[in-house]
Amino acid sequence: MKSKSLLINTFILALGTIFILACDTGTKSSSGDDKLQEVQEESNDATTADFQISLAQWSLHRTFFGGAIDDWNWFGKMLMESPDSLLRGDVDPKEFPAIAAGYGIKTIELVNTFYYSKAEDEAYWTDFKQKCNEAGVTVGLIMCDALGNIGDADPSARMKAVENHYKWVDVAKFLGARSIRVNAAGEGTPEEVAANAADGLAKLGEYGASKGINIIVENHGGYSSNGKWLTGVMEAVGMDNVGTLPDFGNFCVESGPDGCIKEYDRYQGITELMPYAKGVSAKSYKFDENGNEASYDFLRIMKIVKESGFRGYVGIEYEGSQLSEDEGIKATKVLLERIFKEI
Repeated sequence: MKSKSLLINTFILALGTIFILACDTGTKSSSGDDKLQEVQEESNDATTADFQISLAQWSLHRTFFGGAIDDWNWFGKMLMESPDSLLRGDVDPKEFPAIAAGYGIKTIELVNTFYYSKAEDEAYWTDFKQKCNEAGVTVGLIMCDALGNIGDADPSARMKAVENHYKWVDVAKFLGARSIRVNAAGEGTPEEVAANAADGLAKLGEYGASKGINIIVENHGGYSSNGKWLTGVMEAVGMDNVGTLPDFGNFCVESGPDGCIKEYDRYQGITELMPYAKGVSAKSYKFDENGNEASYDFLRIMKIVKESGFRGYVGIEYEGSQLSEDEGIKATKVLLERIFKEI
């Protein structure tokens, strides 16, 4: 079993890297479940558009944590020891469905670190599902971090990491989600980590398939931000329910104390990852005077997304500091809606 320090390091690698750069079903058992299914079907059938917008919960991490996280070592330590103590904001993460509905968004993407102590709390998730029903919102996926390295070189540690994800697969099924997002992290050469990650993903994919849940990998720093590398892992796994979650912004393959040292070409990376995509993450940081994302070309990326044949959800994930979280979410939504009409 992994030590706390290794779990913390895993979390920092998977999540902290991105901040360096920045500077769907359960068995129906009640009328509530019936309503949730009706909402999901209505959400899916209400539009003939190629793309629908979802909202990633990380867009509101300052709201729930009570501010920006400056010390990721401390954050990782507290996540292991007292995860609920990290929720220092004025808003409870349980209110996320209503918040998303306020933006006119009907599908949400949860982040497990806001619910780290709740994975096996059936009463909590029953209440959460009811809040989704009340808001007319469905859960699309759950983003999972700090659960160990699926590409760990140690077979027993790798299997433990795989098993740590089972409970989140179960939560996803209960909530009617389609997927969980995982990280293909590990230590070793690119070839070694690729082989180990493929093994771990295949094992987790088998469990996911038994529950009707997709296992999707985000380009999330390190080897995984190399589109060719991650494509190779997908080819090695070769399972229908194991795919990718291409993120517009996460293409740093090597970072240093002052930022990204080496970045993979994002347009090439998106092109390579889209054939395996089961979702898309529209990462945004800052906007120019015309409302375009100033860091990279959203229009060019969305053309690549459409040309790949993908049709489905594009998740807003605002991580900037130029605008408030509320303003950043709104600006990203307006930009995506404009681009959807253009393409």
